[in-house]
Amino acid sequence: MKLDLLILAIAPVATIILWIYLKDKYDKEPIRVLSKFFILGILVSILAIYAEEILIKTNIFTGKINIFYMSFIVAGLVEEGLKELVLIPNLLKEKSFNERLDGIIYSVFLSLGFATIENIIYILFEDSISAFEVGIIRSIISVPAHMMFAVIMGYYISKYRFTSSKAKKRKYLTLSIVLPILLHGVFDFILMIQYRWSIIVFIVYIVYLWKSSLDKLDEYTNNSRKKFLKRYKFIRHKKRKDD
Repeated sequence: MKLDLLILAIAPVATIILWIYLKDKYDKEPIRVLSKFFILGILVSILAIYAEEILIKTNIFTGKINIFYMSFIVAGLVEEGLKELVLIPNLLKEKSFNERLDGIIYSVFLSLGFATIENIIYILFEDSISAFEVGIIRSIISVPAHMMFAVIMGYYISKYRFTSSKAKKRKYLTLSIVLPILLHGVFDFILMIQYRWSIIVFIVYIVYLWKSSLDKLDEYTNNSRKKFLKRYKFIRHKKRKDD
């Protein structure tokens, strides 16, 4: 593959990685642990390739049922389900997972590891002209979508982690699993249905995803800031008292 196309495949992932890393201002996660989750995402993407290939080969559906199957089962369930299957147990036992924002950060890193391989593969199997077009479109739509699904996934995993109520734990764990699958399924379904009005619906849906995910990210960023300021004030107070 040409170097420029490889850069095109990796650049949007690298941009979002830098952006999400800089959002974690007050209690940064260890690079070693972030790298581990990114690599886990790469491994998940390889599993997803084989799982999706099997499901596509055994697909017996046609028409709108086929579109539903490809969107919600092949794409949504397999991709987000495998991410969750790897992310949740690894994240819940991670010692560095000590505040709500961390759930989003680690979830995004795993999803971007996934998106890196997916992006490279999509571009690899296209001719030079089409590959460039696909790369541009995916950098604007598909890679950010993986990030947004991950934000929502991590948001509810954090709610599960930092809630003591058993009833709420069940609710948040269910939402962390079900919502990303459904959101991913709807994303692909709108793209594949190809009705005249689908482009308008898709734009509205993307705006909704951005607002929802950014609101959740901002909520936990503010939570991290408040936690940091509270700790800082406590240390200053203790120091003055000792002096």
